[in-house]
Amino acid sequence: MVPLSVLDLSPITEGSDAGQALRNSLDLARHVEALGYRRYWMAEHHNLPGIASAATAVALAHVAAGTRSIRIGAGGIMLPNHAPLLIAEQFGTLAALHPGRVELGLGRAPGSDQITARAMRRTLHSTGEEFPQDVIELMEYFKPVEPGQRVQAVPGAGLDVPIWILGSSTFGAQLAAYLGLPFAFASHFAPAMMVEAMAIYRQRFRPSEQLAAPHVMLGLNIVAAESDDEARYLFSSLQQSFINSRSGRPGPLPAPVENFDAHIDPYARAMLDDALSCAIVGGAQTVREGMEAFVARTRADELMVTANVFDHAKRKRSFAIVAEVAGLAPLPIPPDQVRGRLLPRGEGE
Repeated sequence: MVPLSVLDLSPITEGSDAGQALRNSLDLARHVEALGYRRYWMAEHHNLPGIASAATAVALAHVAAGTRSIRIGAGGIMLPNHAPLLIAEQFGTLAALHPGRVELGLGRAPGSDQITARAMRRTLHSTGEEFPQDVIELMEYFKPVEPGQRVQAVPGAGLDVPIWILGSSTFGAQLAAYLGLPFAFASHFAPAMMVEAMAIYRQRFRPSEQLAAPHVMLGLNIVAAESDDEARYLFSSLQQSFINSRSGRPGPLPAPVENFDAHIDPYARAMLDDALSCAIVGGAQTVREGMEAFVARTRADELMVTANVFDHAKRKRSFAIVAEVAGLAPLPIPPDQVRGRLLPRGEGE
């Protein structure tokens, strides 16, 4: 099995609040660190009542301070919302506090609707069209300071903060290939262009100082439980959340519902089939077979597992089952993580 990582959206459940969600995130990070997962990422979303990680760098600082070895990163920072210098300073600060553990995934979507984007930026002059230039500018801030350089990231300059490109289309794949960066595809909620994007990335990849060969990480919803029936029950929280969000009714993560599939209309069914076609839901054997088939089909170098489960204890158990069937084991920090650099698959493993 390929290495496994975790994407945590820090879900705010019905009847709870953001503070508890973030405390649960730290507890989950410690849990998956002990299980042997490689990375722990949090994502930037805004104006969503069910997600607590809007201030992503702050949330990551909370998690990093409470863990010891797992790599901490953003999956991702939506760069059109920010000046590259500010992100370099934020993640430079994290890297200064936690050397060799911090990495930065970058996306070009706003992570919100247009009204919220305007509230964040005051102007919509910054769009996804400037994303490649912004990525390059940000990468420059992490390089050692040159003589006469008038603007520098402090902290940030000279620190090793590996950059990833995120995407749900072929745009991110092309940029990651051109810059020689690892590529993370959002197949956990937008799998339609996954195969095409991976093919473009692998065909066009150009080696760089950070990465010698293409490296693809695919997002994957996995809800594991003691039985297939229990897993389907737990999965209904995410199904409800998707329907609510895409129907213009975002809210906290709902409690699970028995036999949810029998009560949804054809439109909602088509929506879920499109967005969650890569999800794996079931007991240990079902999850094992699903993961093996997915890796064999995609040739993914790494999987980033996400699981929005209402009950925190059940959520932790889901990640534990996935670790068990994948044969994960807590190990010393691999050499590539000590250096803060990603090696091609097979090296340093």
